[in-house]
Amino acid sequence: MSAIRSFIAVESSPEVRQAAGRLIQQLARLGRDVKWVEPENMHLTLQFLGDVASEQIPAISQAVRQAAAECRPFDLEIRGTGAFPNLRRPNVFWLGVGQGAEELAALAQKVQQALQKLGFRPEERPFHGHLTLGRVRRGGGQLAALIEHLRKEHAFQAGWIPVRQLTLFSSQLTPQGPIYTPLDHARLAGGL
Repeated sequence: MSAIRSFIAVESSPEVRQAAGRLIQQLARLGRDVKWVEPENMHLTLQFLGDVASEQIPAISQAVRQAAAECRPFDLEIRGTGAFPNLRRPNVFWLGVGQGAEELAALAQKVQQALQKLGFRPEERPFHGHLTLGRVRRGGGQLAALIEHLRKEHAFQAGWIPVRQLTLFSSQLTPQGPIYTPLDHARLAGGL
């Protein structure tokens, strides 16, 4: 029985990837202590599943399809910058969500409820939709200029993502960075 590291996500749009890529280029010049996300890997995670047995993938796919079928397609605005836990002590830099945030949270809740029936625990923290820009490396301390730039970009407009389907991804960690492979797609009700 092999294990597959996996998660459920909304894929980013080309428009948002391009805008995020331009912002990352600016930020990368200001902060070397950050591992930046490749724009093609950008997504909004609805639930991280961790290592699951390959035999569970069909049941997970079915649960996600059922959850997606209960939600209508919507458009999601990607705007604003921030950090977890905050900009004073950042571990993760992100782009936030604007219009469509409530629909995204409801979709995440449906997915988590569907997967809870299969034994997956829902997130304990409140859902906070975001696109990760980068993660601070251990010991990263030279971030003042980068944080100041992010504060100036607090209203950054990255564009829109048409949310029409969910993707079940596998995630393979490599020294060069993660490799995400789509395992299945689940259309939202009425999605094209």
